Amino acid sequence: MEIRTSTVHIPNLDLQIEAYLAQPMAAGTYPAVIVFQEVFGVNAHIREVTERIAQEGYLAIAPAIYQRTAPGFDVGYNAADLELGRYHKDQTTAAQLLSDTTATITYLQTLPNFKPGAIACLGFCFGGHVAYLAATLPAIRATACFYGAGIATFTPGGGAPTITRTPEIQGTVYGFFGTRDPLIPVEQIDQIEAALATHQIPHQIYRYPVGHGFFCNQRPDYHPEAAADAWMQLQQLWRTAFA
Repeated sequence: MEIRTSTVHIPNLDLQIEAYLAQPMAAGTYPAVIVFQEVFGVNAHIREVTERIAQEGYLAIAPAIYQRTAPGFDVGYNAADLELGRYHKDQTTAAQLLSDTTATITYLQTLPNFKPGAIACLGFCFGGHVAYLAATLPAIRATACFYGAGIATFTPGGGAPTITRTPEIQGTVYGFFGTRDPLIPVEQIDQIEAALATHQIPHQIYRYPVGHGFFCNQRPDYHPEAAADAWMQLQQLWRTAFA
């Protein structure tokens, strides 16, 4: 599907959140997917994923979740980039992230080609954690969490771990994890799956014998087979959620 892309600005009180928007060019209305970045910013990989989603027939938008501390943040994957990305991650709070997500939802609802009531989100690495947080917002019908680290152990800005918010989730959650991921022990994957089951949240947890970052074709842990399977499951999630 032919698409067009642009950089837009989402108002949130006195903040203007820069976001990368990709959308089909054909006339019609489309469900929307919010894409949450890794710690490396809205970089080439995140923009590519956003475009790929739009090519499947969705409005796709990647808001900059470091807008407050690092506008325009876009780095690669070396050790210095990782350290800098983690620094800015540590400056975020759950309240800010949820506020920015709500502002993004409001922005999407103003677009003339948005299909009302049809919003999903997905995120990678820290963005996977943010996606789990965003799943607690009533507007989110479906959430895909790709190797979201720390869900079972902390929440941005401090407080009870994000996993304790699981009862607030109203849509479907798919989780994609590597069983060889040094950042997310298998025990934490088990805890997430158990919390979703306990609170009767529709969910699927996919485990692959791979490491962290397996979906990103610019990272050493990229695993084409696992990435392809996850993409297929993701399509099924959206087809079901938006049926």
